Amino acid sequence: MNKILSSKLWWLLLLIVLVGINYLASVVHTRIDLTQEKRYTLSPATKKLLKGLHDKVSITVLLTGEMPAGFKKLSNSTQEMLQEFKELAGSNLQFRFEKAGEGLDDSAKAKMQLHLDSLGLKPTNIKVQAKAGEAQEERLVYPGALVKYRDREVAIDLLQGQDMTGGVQSLNNAEALLEYKMARSIQKITADTVPAIGYLLGNGELFNYNVYDLVDRTLRQEYRFGFVPIDSVPVIPSVFDALVIVKPTERFNDQQKLKIDQYIMNGGKVIWLIDKLYAEMDSLMRSRSDFVAYDRNLNLDDQLFKYGVRINGNLVQDLQCDKIPLVVGNYGNQPQMQLVPWPYFPTLSSYSGHPIAKNLDNVLSIFPNSIDTVKNNIKKTILLSTSESARVITTPAIVSLNSVKTEEDLKTFNQSFIPVAVLLEGRFSSLYTNRLSAGTLDTLAGLYKQPFRAATEKESKMIVVSDADLVANVVTANEGPLFMGYNQFTNNQYANKDFFLNCIQYLTDSSGILETRGKDFALRLLDTKKTEEDRVLWQLMNIALPVVLVLVFGLVYQALRKRKYQRKLT
Repeated sequence: MNKILSSKLWWLLLLIVLVGINYLASVVHTRIDLTQEKRYTLSPATKKLLKGLHDKVSITVLLTGEMPAGFKKLSNSTQEMLQEFKELAGSNLQFRFEKAGEGLDDSAKAKMQLHLDSLGLKPTNIKVQAKAGEAQEERLVYPGALVKYRDREVAIDLLQGQDMTGGVQSLNNAEALLEYKMARSIQKITADTVPAIGYLLGNGELFNYNVYDLVDRTLRQEYRFGFVPIDSVPVIPSVFDALVIVKPTERFNDQQKLKIDQYIMNGGKVIWLIDKLYAEMDSLMRSRSDFVAYDRNLNLDDQLFKYGVRINGNLVQDLQCDKIPLVVGNYGNQPQMQLVPWPYFPTLSSYSGHPIAKNLDNVLSIFPNSIDTVKNNIKKTILLSTSESARVITTPAIVSLNSVKTEEDLKTFNQSFIPVAVLLEGRFSSLYTNRLSAGTLDTLAGLYKQPFRAATEKESKMIVVSDADLVANVVTANEGPLFMGYNQFTNNQYANKDFFLNCIQYLTDSSGILETRGKDFALRLLDTKKTEEDRVLWQLMNIALPVVLVLVFGLVYQALRKRKYQRKLT
């Protein structure tokens, strides 16, 4: 080896070594994740999904080109994530980055935009500076990707569920959700079967255009779907993986409650979206005066209490809330309208860190009630709650357009994190144990082929939300049914749909893909005060220190070299 290094061909050996290292680096990719939150480590569920692909999946990422630093960072993270996906999936996963519409004429570009719009991918307006010294210009980018598998295609909106007024934090949340969104899209497009969701009818549940977005644009698009008329079926069919109960307005009788109870005892999952009190915005706007919110008397209190929660007969108000237009004065004969905060419309957040609601934008609620948890063997997780500045108005609850009038009223918003949505997990017990006649038990076992169960055989799940309007949509004369969680006055889109879909997925999907939503991407920002105080020190360390080190290395190298050749001469 010494002979080779001292010969004239030492550079040839060095070249061979460098080529070999580069070839190995192009074939074998690995990295060590030293981050505390393991942000660069794929979950076992994602790895299993990618290794189990049986055909080619192609992903086209549209987030590329000249962009602000935050979007560029998101694009780079997407590329790194997909490269890691490809390491596991091999030739069954291909990806590329392209700028939407680049190289197309106006007609083809318009068709492309319509196609992306039909897939639910919306452009985002950003400001970029193409060259130094030039003024910034506005451009439209599509912060998303297209996933294709055989003859299927779905779109991924990387910013869906994020409020972009949040700036860096919103982009950081989007980066944290990269693995989930990519893995979930691959899972969805490659699945041979999807869960079946039932929509309960029979007790005055919402069944009009106010659930158009929920039924036609969400459940029918994502799952197998069917209505369940509770009085027309002897038992709720077990073919449904989950049952959705949306805003019942009529009292449940024991026969109906027993059907729901036994569906749960046989392993069925339920999302309860219940408005305990009658409180409707239409009533308030029509009368233009106060009204009293009253109990709907649904007769569900004992059943929900048995499972582990109690929906209270009150209304929740929060200073963190949405806005509505109200008359604040008159200009001549014309009323003057202004958007004002409306505490009856709290915007809810998650503080539990559960994957269903983590890294989501706020969820809009309308006249919610508070929820108490009951001590039993069931695990409870608060999915959505108010801010630290909230209060409850107990029955009889008077709904007023001007509910906050003075500074003293503001001081009463002193309750924190009032629960509005709760996840229940465990082995549920039946409300009807030792309460049914022998004839009813015989009918269940003999005629309906579904023997009575006193408890679930395995651990099960359900979600209780004390606001059914969370999944409802507004209907306007000009635009028809809008999206759930959309305020037509402020044009704010809240994360109601994402929250609901996450709930359904958590209840019906056992793969563990949803758990990847629980990742934390900590923003390790510099302390601006300390950096300003130590500005000169950091400048010297970043500019002067590298130069000094190079000079010291050069001097030491020359001294050693000089000593070496002086010895040879002597």
